[in-house]
Amino acid sequence: MNIALWMATGMLTAVFLVTGGMKLVRSKEQLFSSGQGWVEDYSAGTIRLLGVAEVAGALALVLPAVSGVAVGLVPIAATCLALDMAGAVATHVRRRERAVAIVPLCLLVLAAFVAWGRFGPYPL
Repeated sequence: MNIALWMATGMLTAVFLVTGGMKLVRSKEQLFSSGQGWVEDYSAGTIRLLGVAEVAGALALVLPAVSGVAVGLVPIAATCLALDMAGAVATHVRRRERAVAIVPLCLLVLAAFVAWGRFGPYPL
């Protein structure tokens, strides 16, 4: 089970580093033109804040576990990323983009799995 948790953590870290990084380096218009219509509903500052939160969450999934310092942050980061994805699912459902909502829903489940495992039976 520990291997499955590490695999899930690695996938989440990669996804959130990329998606959060894109929200940090691309403008709202660039994100919109790349097919991310949800940005219409949020200010540029909010989009940047989401990017910061996702990158910080991705780093908090791995760095404490690797360094052995503040390992309790790992399940907290996973919980926060799951909540972030709950918001993403809600946004897509509200915009009637149900097919697009599947990706954040899968990420939510993956983050919840990591949070459950690291808070519960398989702590670091």
